[in-house]
Amino acid sequence: MKDDRSAEQHAAPRGMQTFLLIWFGQLISMLGTGLTGFGLGVWVYEQTGSATHLTLMAFFGMLPIMLISPLAGVLVDRWNRKWTLVLSDLGGMFFTLVLVLLLWTGNMQMWALYLVVIITSCFTAFQFPAFNAAISQLVPKQQFGRANGMMQLAQAVGQLISPALAGVLIGPIGLEGIILIDFASCFFAVVTLLMIKIPDTQTSAEGQAARGSVLGEAIFGWKYIVARPGLLALLIFFAASNFLMGAIIVLSTPLVLSFADAPTLGVIRSVAGLGLVFGSVLMSVWGGPKRQVYGALGGVLLSGVSMFVAGLLPSALLITIAAFFFTVGLPLVGASSQPIWQRKVPLDVQGRVFGVRLMIATAAMPLAYLVSGPLVDFVFEPLMADGGALAGSIGQWIGTGEGRGIGLLFMILGLLATISVIVGYMYPRLRFVEDELPDAIADEQPATVQQPQLDQQPQLL
Repeated sequence: MKDDRSAEQHAAPRGMQTFLLIWFGQLISMLGTGLTGFGLGVWVYEQTGSATHLTLMAFFGMLPIMLISPLAGVLVDRWNRKWTLVLSDLGGMFFTLVLVLLLWTGNMQMWALYLVVIITSCFTAFQFPAFNAAISQLVPKQQFGRANGMMQLAQAVGQLISPALAGVLIGPIGLEGIILIDFASCFFAVVTLLMIKIPDTQTSAEGQAARGSVLGEAIFGWKYIVARPGLLALLIFFAASNFLMGAIIVLSTPLVLSFADAPTLGVIRSVAGLGLVFGSVLMSVWGGPKRQVYGALGGVLLSGVSMFVAGLLPSALLITIAAFFFTVGLPLVGASSQPIWQRKVPLDVQGRVFGVRLMIATAAMPLAYLVSGPLVDFVFEPLMADGGALAGSIGQWIGTGEGRGIGLLFMILGLLATISVIVGYMYPRLRFVEDELPDAIADEQPATVQQPQLDQQPQLL
């Protein structure tokens, strides 16, 4: 029996074919998840009429990811990654059914919804490190850029299609029907995972050194990054970019609505979605530049210049063009930086390292949400109001009145993004991170096994 299982592992398909099967399953699952997210947002607002409940739902969706990602990363390294992904999807499926039952029985309360969101977010915290580590095992490293571009494409398609599709479906089939579609999409993703083999990893020197308690192994992920200045610089650069992008995303709606109507906002968002798809397709086909750190820097530069342009004038056309190029830059950043981590971190500790990355990157977004609102309300809008302190200087160039303070903040954030690119390029550890750190994996990873059996279920601690 052991020999048969070993033979199965050595026969595990390598290359893009296996990845494409998983990717397609994840694409369908993301579409279903997007439907539920939109439907729940509509339901919450109709039931409460409160924007606070909407923001709380988003907050509770991110909080567990921030808190447990390092722990999840440890368990991803200890468990078989295929079964980690399967069980994460099954957990999400179960709690989608819980939502349907609550709706059918008339027992849906806000506290129950928050609780379900928190629990499903815990499952999501396992999926990021597990899936990205699985890509490292299944795809030759020369194809990392394309594979990560395709993952960006799946997210972009979900964000572009799901809201419109949910808006059409929620009337005829209701929120319960939308959630059941999400359940079916998750089931499809599980089926695709069950059809493939993800080989266990060989034990590296770093993996051997990391062994210990769960807490100790979680801390190891941070220590691994800190000990490599190039990776630490890349993490800081990415977190700073997330902060700037997060502020732009949350402030884009009030910026547009300060001079235009809701349909115009809808058009701008649709064009932004097309930019996201375009950038993702570009990375899927191209794979990024040979020196991928330049792709990450260039993506932030493109988005930063777009931020600056969007703040110049209250013009729907100008902001639409800027929104398109802003979102084109986002996949360039993600699909260029991720392969660097996948190449430079040993396979058997990627869960720990990627878990720490996810915690820090995720924390930057709600921090941006928390800071940007008060900055606009109490600093920038008063400065750019008619008769404000900057009305007679900067106001003569970009205008005064409602929304011009947000425009000024857009310009400042764009300048900060551009400066971060310049600083990042001038810092040798970041610019030469791909040269100074040796690749932790070979061109083709053998599917040999030194860890637990392939189809072994995760064991509870």
